[in-house]
Amino acid sequence: MIVRRERPEDLPAVRAVVAGAFDAGDGMIPVEVGLLDRLREDVGWIPRLSLVAEQEGEVVGHVVATRGRAGERPALGIGPVAVRPDRQGRGIGTALMYTLLGAAEACDEELAVLLGEPAFYGRFGFGPGADHGVTAPEPAWGPHFQVRAFTRDAPRGTFRYAAPFEEL
Repeated sequence: MIVRRERPEDLPAVRAVVAGAFDAGDGMIPVEVGLLDRLREDVGWIPRLSLVAEQEGEVVGHVVATRGRAGERPALGIGPVAVRPDRQGRGIGTALMYTLLGAAEACDEELAVLLGEPAFYGRFGFGPGADHGVTAPEPAWGPHFQVRAFTRDAPRGTFRYAAPFEEL
């Protein structure tokens, strides 16, 4: 498996991966597909932090981080994270997350946030936002709102995702 930066020619495959990963079985296109399309057009899009996992020449996973804010300072919002259903449970999501976090830290980012399962994302160094002084935009998210600080003086305050997230 190779984890690399997304290329323009990957877009149809990325859309298919995201659609498959979030398919609810109701025949509807998952909201995450449209969200990803809108994020690409937003000022918060960070091309170097849109990554794909490739196996045998096929895109099988995708992760992205976009520009958000914690208080008045820049921070990253991670998501969506997607792996093709027939490849889930094989470490692809883990490889994507470790690569994204390493790239973010190498780019001197200070804070990353996500909404997800604490038991899964805890292994990547994420913890409750409140433990780091970062408040979720929606208090109902509770323990699923998690942060990872890359620096001791990482941003604090209420987190705001890139604008397309607020349109959900």
